[in-house]
Amino acid sequence: MKEKLQVVYTTQYEFKAELTKAVLEDNDIKCFSLSKKDSAYLFGEIELYVEPDDVLRARKIIEREQL
Repeated sequence: MKEKLQVVYTTQYEFKAELTKAVLEDNDIKCFSLSKKDSAYLFGEIELYVEPDDVLRARKIIEREQL
């Protein structure tokens, strides 16, 4: 059975989520985003998910790039 995706990054800002997603994809890590923002009040967060095998690598890249 396939393991579930795991969250590696959370932000309130869409531009930061897209930038982080682009950096991860440039490093050959498949990344999926899920917006949990409320459309009426514009609060909430955007989460980036990766495969379990890529979690450590993704977190190191995010930390190194200070995203």
